[in-house]
Amino acid sequence: MATAIPHTEAVLRLPCLGPEPLPLGRALDALVGYAGARRWLRLRSPGTPEGRWVAVPAYGWARFDTRPAAHGLDAEVLLGEGLHGRLDRDGWQAVHDALTATAPIVDALVAQAAGRAFWDLPDEELSVLGEPGTVGALLRRLGEEAGPYGAHVLAARHHAHPDLVPHLTRTTRRALLPHLEEGDSGVEAVVHRDLRANADAFAALEAAVAAAVPDTRPTRLRLHDVLLWLTTTLRRAHAEDAGRSGEEA
Repeated sequence: MATAIPHTEAVLRLPCLGPEPLPLGRALDALVGYAGARRWLRLRSPGTPEGRWVAVPAYGWARFDTRPAAHGLDAEVLLGEGLHGRLDRDGWQAVHDALTATAPIVDALVAQAAGRAFWDLPDEELSVLGEPGTVGALLRRLGEEAGPYGAHVLAARHHAHPDLVPHLTRTTRRALLPHLEEGDSGVEAVVHRDLRANADAFAALEAAVAAAVPDTRPTRLRLHDVLLWLTTTLRRAHAEDAGRSGEEA
């Protein structure tokens, strides 16, 4: 798997990842590693009661990013499970109900964005000064009403609207909170600032990831999410090593 990126001095300056800029080559290694890294899992079955080792994807790429668009609520719940793990019966019903309840919010969000990608929205759409009815206000409502399994719900919403709905978890939200500025409508405003301030670098990264991992083409909104999650969960070094070594998915 090629991980080369055209020669460039460009870096990502993302305060939520730390004070140092992240070279695009290392960012690409981490993203390619997220897509291709494997881990060993010991399995037992009736046919092999002694057990055997199986290499499985280390991260959620194959279970989420490469999956086709969902059709129906059950399929949307499955997408959330693909990224965040299996749900018990009560959890499944909670996510199903939250997807139903938040559908009008998503419809209003799409209408307010009017075909614009999240990173192309004006700053006013992520500021409390423009509320009510802004994209930021609607995203805040979506997060509040996603319920106790919000990560599953937002994963499904992001998959359906990959250029508009950020995918956030408790972990990544906490990492964004210290970077809120006065007037921000929520932590989504921090992501918006990051994407706008690094527009050229993210455009190059989108193209490089699409070339290195041709099974799907994630938007810069998802790439930001993956880099933030890998960093805050202390997995980025492992993903970078896997990307540099060309580990195949």
